[in-house]
Amino acid sequence: MQQHPIGLIGLGVMGRNLALNLADHGHTVAIWDRDPEAITRAVAAQPEGRLAGAATLADFVAALARPRQVLLMVNAGAPVDDVIARLQPLLEAGDVIIDGGNSLYTDTERRAAALAAVGLDFVGAGVSGGEEGARKGPAIMPGGPAAALARLQPLFASIAARVDGEPCVTPVGPGGSGHYVKMVHNGIEYGDMQLICEAYALLQAAGFDTDAMAAVFAGWNAGPLRSYLIEITAAILAQRDAETGTPVVDLILDKAGQKGTGQWTLVNAAQQAVVVSVMGAAVDARVLSSRKDARVAASARLQGPPPMLAVPPAERAAFVERLGQALYAAKIISYAQGFDLLRTTSEQRGWQLDLGAIARIWRGGCIIRAQFLSRITEACATVDGAAPVAHLLEAPYFAQALNTAQGAWRTVVAQAVTAGVPVPALSAALAYLDASRSARLPANLLQAQRDFFGAHTYERVDRPAGQAFHTLWPAVQG
Repeated sequence: MQQHPIGLIGLGVMGRNLALNLADHGHTVAIWDRDPEAITRAVAAQPEGRLAGAATLADFVAALARPRQVLLMVNAGAPVDDVIARLQPLLEAGDVIIDGGNSLYTDTERRAAALAAVGLDFVGAGVSGGEEGARKGPAIMPGGPAAALARLQPLFASIAARVDGEPCVTPVGPGGSGHYVKMVHNGIEYGDMQLICEAYALLQAAGFDTDAMAAVFAGWNAGPLRSYLIEITAAILAQRDAETGTPVVDLILDKAGQKGTGQWTLVNAAQQAVVVSVMGAAVDARVLSSRKDARVAASARLQGPPPMLAVPPAERAAFVERLGQALYAAKIISYAQGFDLLRTTSEQRGWQLDLGAIARIWRGGCIIRAQFLSRITEACATVDGAAPVAHLLEAPYFAQALNTAQGAWRTVVAQAVTAGVPVPALSAALAYLDASRSARLPANLLQAQRDFFGAHTYERVDRPAGQAFHTLWPAVQG
């Protein structure tokens, strides 16, 4: 029996495409799924015979070369635990299990500890790129034991996307760091998508039809905003329904779904005391969109201006330019918040994440791949012995970009508010910028309130830092 260097369990869209990707790059792969028909379809899709289906898990394990490498592509949560429980008795010390799904990083660390106790390595590998990325080359973010990551690196590098000849994969760090980085990636993705949707809403309010909007996004994709999400937005807006001739986007119900990774990021950011307000606005927007019936009912009760912007034809080009600047500036804030969260967690957990390397591998394959990620790699680099910036807003390129764009950005947000067009992510990003650049905030009053009702004390501006003071406030009638 041929011994295969890698085995893959779970032949849904992502698993099947990763198996085919591995086969395309010369690897023979043992495959198994609880659905025998899924195995049959996958084998048939690879006519060169590099995918070997197994009837049982025992047969699957027996077909693997030692030390065995098993890639799980199953749904996060209980299904991962179930497969591990069935697989573990069939493996032996030195084998490695790789979870390529969107698992919560704390689950990954729990599983890694349990498997390490019986001599098995466990790697949590974030895989981004969706169906197309899995098939043609994703970005891969593996975390786990250093020796296991080193052993897997050539395999991952062979199937990952490439930018400037470099594979979009890097060993992230220990424990659940790989899945953590993928979680934050998805949080940034939420913010990116919401910002684009708000730009779309403003173009709609300004009277642009879908063909004109498609042209706007295509134009943006030729400049600093160039990215996968901008590119597919242009394609989406240009697509017509074959049956009715109507733009497909106009036929889609305005109720957004989510699988939870954005919410995980918000919870973790709150635990780490890191602001990710753009992601928060994006998650909130999805939740509000899901309440379609309530929104329709409220639209008949609650008053507000019609969502229309007065943009004469002669001013359209200027409006598009301002909106593009606002979108770019808010995107900078969104990524800055995400990288702040990565840095904070890395320091607290001792992961030593290489943020520049993470930005580098995100340039290709993944959903948030974008031209300006190269700028983030530069900002996170150590130059001539100088430490990298502690926050992306400190990087000269991004500071200059924000200073240049904020006039247009403020105009766009003001227009949206006046016209009643909700732009929660654009607004949250601008508020973050304004708070971050404020030498003084109204938190002095907040501290006074806390001291009033809870004797929480405060510091004084005219006394040395670190000293605590309390005022005997007058009684009031509640």
